[in-house]
Amino acid sequence: MLGFILRRILLFIPTLLFISILVFFLIQLPPGDYLDTLILRMQESGSSVDAETEALLRERYALDQPFLSQYTRWISNIVTEGDFGRSFNWNRPVSELIWSRLGWTLAISLGSLLFTWALAFPIAIYSATNQYSLFDYFFSFLGFIGLAIPNFLLALVLMWIGFSVFGVSMGGLFSSEFRDAPWSIEKFIDFLSHLWVPIVVLGTAGTAGLIRTMRANLLDELNKPYVEAARAKGLRERRLIWKYPVRVALNPFISSLATILPGMISGATIVSVVLNLPTTGPLMLDALLEQDMFLAGSFLLMLSLFTLVSTLVSDILLVLVDPRIRLD
Repeated sequence: MLGFILRRILLFIPTLLFISILVFFLIQLPPGDYLDTLILRMQESGSSVDAETEALLRERYALDQPFLSQYTRWISNIVTEGDFGRSFNWNRPVSELIWSRLGWTLAISLGSLLFTWALAFPIAIYSATNQYSLFDYFFSFLGFIGLAIPNFLLALVLMWIGFSVFGVSMGGLFSSEFRDAPWSIEKFIDFLSHLWVPIVVLGTAGTAGLIRTMRANLLDELNKPYVEAARAKGLRERRLIWKYPVRVALNPFISSLATILPGMISGATIVSVVLNLPTTGPLMLDALLEQDMFLAGSFLLMLSLFTLVSTLVSDILLVLVDPRIRLD
């Protein structure tokens, strides 16, 4: 396993280098650039931009340089100084923009993951060990409903219920009176009272999917010879199920870890926009729409890095949980 981990870590560098080139190329692939968007806005507001001003702006934003020069400058600053560049649209350092929202995204992502596991794990085991029972049909029905309803639609429904029934706004992570207030116990309680909405919305589809997947895996394992042999030796049913088939059926839960770190960056963009959440997803969407190349490129590069790291962690945990898997 150690050799596998070392090989994967050594492959990170060329893989990230190739991804960074591809990312920087893709964000410049659409026609025009950030300056074209800025000039169009100025013209729509009634301001005119002459050729000299446009040339000065291109020099200021380093958009007059060729692709290779722009990429080399960007990637060398990241490697040597940890400088991801400056956002054209926000006129602030990219790292400052990302880190200011990453904490909120992490809280929502981890909360939705715990919510998903806490529900999916016991429900899937019960449904598999009590196949075709009333509760199995009930949970299967709920699972199909959860898979069928889009997350953004569920978010809209919860916002409508909160406003029409309870008279409170379900959007954002804070009430209006706590949004700019310093941290206190009251603000933390208000944060928790809003946090459950995105957690439930984002966790619903994941819970439904994991229930169906683990139920199917566990049903495949329950009648295999090693389970029958353990049962014939007199091993208690509950201990047998938890020691052998459940351990093997846990693979989908472990595999889902590979989506945690990338999910921190993407941040369920549509749901974040609907619920007005200060996460990284809407910021990345705006950067792509505005052709803010340093901000968009940094997001996509971090997304790729987190995908590589989380996939490696998931592979290692799968080996520890399932003895049938061998990385060598």
